[in-house]
Amino acid sequence: MTWSRGNHFEDFSVGREFVHHWGRTITESDNTLFTVLTLNYNPIYTNSDYARAEGHARSVVCPLLLFNTVFGLSVEELSEIGGPFLGVDDLVYLRPVLVGETVYASSRVLACRETENRPGFGIVTWKTTGINEAAEPVITFQRANLVRKRP
Repeated sequence: MTWSRGNHFEDFSVGREFVHHWGRTITESDNTLFTVLTLNYNPIYTNSDYARAEGHARSVVCPLLLFNTVFGLSVEELSEIGGPFLGVDDLVYLRPVLVGETVYASSRVLACRETENRPGFGIVTWKTTGINEAAEPVITFQRANLVRKRP
């Protein structure tokens, strides 16, 4: 099966849904490396004994890694064509994700509008939801990008 890589502004319409196709299992190595590189030394992310003492079955995935992973799953279809990232709003972590869980993402178009200053672009806003393998929502956020129009 072949997937398109990116969409142009004209491909988006309010309400259109995208189920992002890859999914990603977040490993202990991912979590440890990310937390060390970002200087996030909370032991709940890297110490299974500590995480169990806090009521979790194993180490918890660093929330910023979860956000970056789910965001990354959406890029190929939503913003890979290019255009500046305009920001994230309404970021909500719905439940902890544990090391070894697989997350998937889907996005819905919330708004599309023309730009006055950048005639070759439009602004698109999406709501992205990340779920785990049990289909439980784990994170939601809105993001916006300038998106290229067709040449």
